[in-house]
Amino acid sequence: QVQLVESGGGLVQAGASLRLSCAATTRSFSNNAMGWFRQTPGADREFVASIGWKGSNRNYAVSVKGRFTISRDNAKNTVFLEMEGLEPSDTALYYCAASRHATGLSLQTVTSWGQGTQVTVSS
Repeated sequence: QVQLVESGGGLVQAGASLRLSCAATTRSFSNNAMGWFRQTPGADREFVASIGWKGSNRNYAVSVKGRFTISRDNAKNTVFLEMEGLEPSDTALYYCAASRHATGLSLQTVTSWGQGTQVTVSS
């Protein structure tokens, strides 16, 4: 199991940008698809973005497509989520996740979760 540590969250105004990072601290995840989910109080955890083990096979939720960009650096065991044009509806706790598969990430394929990093967007 991979231990994941997120960073980069914060409080920003609408229209601002943030970059989230997720580092694996126990072993490499270079053979696993990685991604991000988010959750607000009382709501289900929802998929945001994923990236395959080679850095291709990128997928995005409709709500973030064109504004968020996922990338990874396997040499540094880190995955990133670049968020631009943030909206108040993006406010959530963002979780990094590792998949059991090389490509494809869903709630059903997650094997490891980070502890979450809070993103708050004010209007």
